[in-house]
Amino acid sequence: MILVTNDDGISSPGLKILAKRLKSAGDVYVVAPETEQSAVAHALTLHRPLRAQRVRNNTFHVNGTPTDCVIIAVSKLLPQRPDLIVSGINFGANLGDDITYSGTVAAAMEGTLLGIPSIAISLIRDDRESSSSRKNMLRFRGAADFASSIVQKVLKKGLPEDTLLNVNVPNTADIRGVKFTRQGKLVYDNPVHERVDPRGRKYYWISGGVPRWETGEDTDFDAIHKGYISVTPVHLDLTDFGTLERMKKNWKVRERGVT
Repeated sequence: MILVTNDDGISSPGLKILAKRLKSAGDVYVVAPETEQSAVAHALTLHRPLRAQRVRNNTFHVNGTPTDCVIIAVSKLLPQRPDLIVSGINFGANLGDDITYSGTVAAAMEGTLLGIPSIAISLIRDDRESSSSRKNMLRFRGAADFASSIVQKVLKKGLPEDTLLNVNVPNTADIRGVKFTRQGKLVYDNPVHERVDPRGRKYYWISGGVPRWETGEDTDFDAIHKGYISVTPVHLDLTDFGTLERMKKNWKVRERGVT
């Protein structure tokens, strides 16, 4: 059984195409947010009730975040524990540091925390076209085909403990192949804009700004830039083991402080 979710919401064309394509790999259940939840990261709803509504057979929407959807699906909605969770197909890249903001990746993270092999898949966005344009529908289908192939491999081989796959697909008809990559480094230039409303009150708009990438031939961004699908294994243990060992060796720790 495969659970499909996303952060673009239950009406997203990428979600529908992905769920349809994965039916060849097993029984598919869809549990996705009722509305778009982009950039909510790993948010969990704790201070209001959540409701799940059946849309049709094996398909539900939840008035919460992607993380909420995974938890409710696995614990309450699905008839059994899924063999795999696939989050996407997101309309827009999840590369480099953006994975820390991504609801798409967070859904896969939650699945991984629950001990279920999980994959996040995103299609690089072409802002000149809507998500439902003919061009992007074709690109979604191509991304879904690749998702199907990698799903088959994960179902067969599994994934290491605490590790998910973050997949990004270039928005081009001329994909050159697949590269296994590391997470790149992304910096936004002037992401916060200060403006004034009609009543003269100041407000702020976080828009992302202009992204700048650090160079690196083995990064996810470099692979996408060169026309390759990027597959990045992401590990949930954020411990910096090198620094940990250096601290143990070099820092003097007193009973009530550090010197």
